[in-house]
Amino acid sequence: MFGAIALLLIVAVLVAAAIGWSMLNRPDVEVATGVPVEVEIASGSSTAAIAETLASAGVVENALMFRLQSRLTESDGLLRAGVYTFSTGMPYNLVLEKLKIGPDIVYYDVPIPEGFTARQIAERFAARAQIPEAELVALVTSGAGTFVADHPYLENAYGDSLEGFLFPATYRVKEGTSAHDVVEMMLDKFDSVIADVDMSYAKSKNLDLRDVVIIASILERESKIQKEFPLVSSVIYNRLAKPMRLQLCATVLYKMPEGTTKLTNADTKIDSPYNTYIHDGLPVGPISNPGLAALEAAAAPAKTKYYYYVLTGKDGSQTFASTYDEFLRAKQVYQDVFGE
Repeated sequence: MFGAIALLLIVAVLVAAAIGWSMLNRPDVEVATGVPVEVEIASGSSTAAIAETLASAGVVENALMFRLQSRLTESDGLLRAGVYTFSTGMPYNLVLEKLKIGPDIVYYDVPIPEGFTARQIAERFAARAQIPEAELVALVTSGAGTFVADHPYLENAYGDSLEGFLFPATYRVKEGTSAHDVVEMMLDKFDSVIADVDMSYAKSKNLDLRDVVIIASILERESKIQKEFPLVSSVIYNRLAKPMRLQLCATVLYKMPEGTTKLTNADTKIDSPYNTYIHDGLPVGPISNPGLAALEAAAAPAKTKYYYYVLTGKDGSQTFASTYDEFLRAKQVYQDVFGE
């Protein structure tokens, strides 16, 4: 009697174990085997999260079984983040070994701030993503013709420069990416962003895309506070309409030696096509690479009667003025605040 009961219990346990094992081995996703797939394991991912990522991509058949195999082989905590190339339906032990060795695809995240010049962008990519600096500098400063077929707004760019159209963002660059591909990536990003910018007001003032980019590039260099971009933009529009020379320091500084932050009276007389103290209208090209906020403000400025602005706050804030007398009073505030 007791022997029969014990036998039934043993059979029940074995059946339950078999069912459990079958459940563990049941594929989460039915996929073809041997298909190459790229998978990114995020930094800080737990074994459970890694298992779900791998199972969703079809690299392993069952997430729970992967976790069990990782525990049994004492691999927990040894699996490294990164981007990998796997095949679908791989054995668990091979996947675990690969994850312990580390990624075979290296990516670099390269943040490009708003207002960087083309040269600064080239230097940043060279330093952080091992892109050949000389090649990238040549492309961004004099290679517009290389890209004009896909980006027609670059035709007749001053000096064949890409300045202004290299959109600031954080770019993920694969190791071995060429300088040409980096530039194409940035131009494609510019295209996607500018497509959503309403250009109707600028066009009503006979300004085209390049003009808007030039104005936006000035905003990035003339103002430290984004909320003031529309106001600075209004000053530029108002001066252009008067007409009145822009007389903007940032346009002169663009061609000054790197590190120059202040101008002398002599500097404002330098014969440069970017010098808005001696030339009417906008400079011949952008002076930096603007972000979305600057582009939007350049396309649609605030409606004001301002013709002047003066830095008056140590936080970078400015005072805006409609008359020359108001401008002189603002200059006095600047002298009081900064002691100059």
